[in-house]
Amino acid sequence: MQLKFILISIFVGIVNGFLITGYELTLIFFTTFFFGGDPFLHIPQLPIWYLYLLPTVAILIVNFIVSKYPHTREYAINDIADSIAQNKMVINFKTLFLKIFSSIISLSSGFVVGTEGPSAGIGAMLAYQVHKFFKLPKVFMKLLISVGASSAIAAIFVSPLTGISFAFEYIAHKFLKQYMGYLIVASVTAFAISNNFLEPIIFRHSLGREFDKSFILINFLFIPYVTFFIYFYLFLKKKLLHLIDLEIFKKVHNLRNYIFALIGGGVVGTILVLEPHAAFSGKEVLIYLINHKGPMPLALIFTIVLLRIIGTTVSIYANAVGGLFLPIMSIGALVGFSFGDILSFYHLTSEPFYFAAIGAAVFMGVLMKLPLTAVVLSLETTFDYNVVVATGISVILVSYITSINFEIRRKYIDRAERRKRKKKAKTT
Repeated sequence: MQLKFILISIFVGIVNGFLITGYELTLIFFTTFFFGGDPFLHIPQLPIWYLYLLPTVAILIVNFIVSKYPHTREYAINDIADSIAQNKMVINFKTLFLKIFSSIISLSSGFVVGTEGPSAGIGAMLAYQVHKFFKLPKVFMKLLISVGASSAIAAIFVSPLTGISFAFEYIAHKFLKQYMGYLIVASVTAFAISNNFLEPIIFRHSLGREFDKSFILINFLFIPYVTFFIYFYLFLKKKLLHLIDLEIFKKVHNLRNYIFALIGGGVVGTILVLEPHAAFSGKEVLIYLINHKGPMPLALIFTIVLLRIIGTTVSIYANAVGGLFLPIMSIGALVGFSFGDILSFYHLTSEPFYFAAIGAAVFMGVLMKLPLTAVVLSLETTFDYNVVVATGISVILVSYITSINFEIRRKYIDRAERRKRKKKAKTT
């Protein structure tokens, strides 16, 4: 059985490597087709009506597919596994195709979602089919889904360790010791294939093993800065959702998704008109920031941050099929770059791209609750001890600071609820 699982893991890794590579290349083709070439160069030349029409039509198509086949919508990997185990969800190749198609349509038309969510879902669905084909015992289904999801993440990020750590923190922590070998085999295999076709996120100005202690001292200034923007992200997201989810939309439940789709199309169209770099998954912005030595206007950075927060929130609410991993990383990279830019203005540092790499990892690690994956991601993208150590310290301290705030808020809410119940009991 062990040899059989090793061979199956290699098979899943190979198929996922080619499938995820095909998914990414097809996404690039559609994006190029829709915008007549590089979107960041051609969008300013396109008519405004087209920039509003494209995302609106795309998200209406996606919502129509979701209304007919609800399982094409993005799910957490654990939810997929649990749904299958409880016979609540049946995955077939039709669902897999529709999920890929819906994701490509969402992303290529400018919606601010990432490729990692659909990739993990694609990998999980593929692994389920493999489990079904080989007629494996039901007890191994979650294991194989974990293998599929982790190898797909390794392929889309062109990063084997990130796929493995993602599986460890998000999927397979309950049976890590027993089954970790299969996750490693599948992730490394998928990475080896995608590495030949896709561009990884690599920090090209890394100093490697040269560790500068003064850099850590500067990083402590970054902790309150990035914490502020994480709070700002959460605050603005909450307010946007409250604004969008008005009572009038709840009353027209049958048309609710289509109304949100129209709102999403209008918002994404506006973002494309105002600043194209605030649209799409954010991978291009991320690579640019962590490899660019030149200055970037702070006003432009904060504008993109604001638009990306709005775009991400509205895109998910409009049922765009995609994840949050890359969009959140891109926001963190922008925040980090702005911090480095401010310090360089006061001659404290001349390397804002370092903080772009740290900010990307910290933002993702805190908001997605994946601290280990954040550290591993910083290692694989930079191979620089300065960035890895700074990320490790920042992601833990910022997570702790944010958790304190939410604990205080929870206690306040619980206390208010108790008072309300006591008051109600007295009146009755």
